[in-house]
Amino acid sequence: MTEKKKIITIKEAAKLIDGLSEYRIRQMCISGQLPAFKAGNKYLIAEENLYKIIFGGEGGEAI
Repeated sequence: MTEKKKIITIKEAAKLIDGLSEYRIRQMCISGQLPAFKAGNKYLIAEENLYKIIFGGEGGEAI
């Protein structure tokens, strides 16, 4: 059985990471720097990807 991934909005992501604004996270999604997908007019991000991109780790480059 595959593990469920937690999907969060830009607003939720900004609350998780001190120092990153909603604007900056949105720009990262638009540029492709942060993997995300669009559902309607909202960007949705896998919480796991957010931490990988921000803090580094396997498959992500730290910012």
